[in-house]
Amino acid sequence: NELGIMNIEEGEEPEGVAGKGTGGNLVYMGPCPPSGAHRYVWSAYALDTKLSLKEGSTKTELESIMQGHILAKGELIGLYSRTK
Repeated sequence: NELGIMNIEEGEEPEGVAGKGTGGNLVYMGPCPPSGAHRYVWSAYALDTKLSLKEGSTKTELESIMQGHILAKGELIGLYSRTK
């Protein structure tokens, strides 16, 4: 589709590559903070182009290549505290 991904069906995996997370891994590792409340921010972007990134790209590399292509952005901010 020339407009890009308009929706993602349950169980469907859209085309893409894995980038490095804050721990330097290529896999998603959910929230597991030390004691106390911690803030987590999930961001979704609407872009005017398909990005060309290599697997293992960093957040800084992603943000740099997105510059000038962001049409809209949404964020979900959550607080999480681990209980034993």
